[in-house]
Amino acid sequence: MGDGTEKPLRVEVAYALRDRQVLLVVDLEKGRTVEEAIRRSGILEAFPGFDISRSPVGIFGRVVTLDTRVRDGDRVEIYRPLIADPKEIRRWRAQRAARKRTI
Repeated sequence: MGDGTEKPLRVEVAYALRDRQVLLVVDLEKGRTVEEAIRRSGILEAFPGFDISRSPVGIFGRVVTLDTRVRDGDRVEIYRPLIADPKEIRRWRAQRAARKRTI
C-alpha cells in the first residue's frame, strides 16, 4: 500500500473441546505473536478456566512457542492436554485384539 499503512495480518485461532470447536479470525499488525493472537481472539474470556501458559500451541499442526511471530493466513491451534498416553492406548488396543483372536 503506497500510503504507508500496511494491510493487517489475518490469522485464525482454533480451540477444540470434546464437544465443541471454536474457530475465530483475528486481524493483527505485522510482528505480532501467537500469544497476542490468542489474547485478541477472545478465547481467554470465553473459557475462563483456560490457562494459556499451560497449554501447548501450534501453527498448522506444528508445535510452537507463545512468542512465535504469526504470518498472514496462519491458523494458531491451542491443544488440550492428552487424557491418555497414545502409546498406552495402542498397547491396550493390541492386547484387546489379541485376546479376541484367542477366543
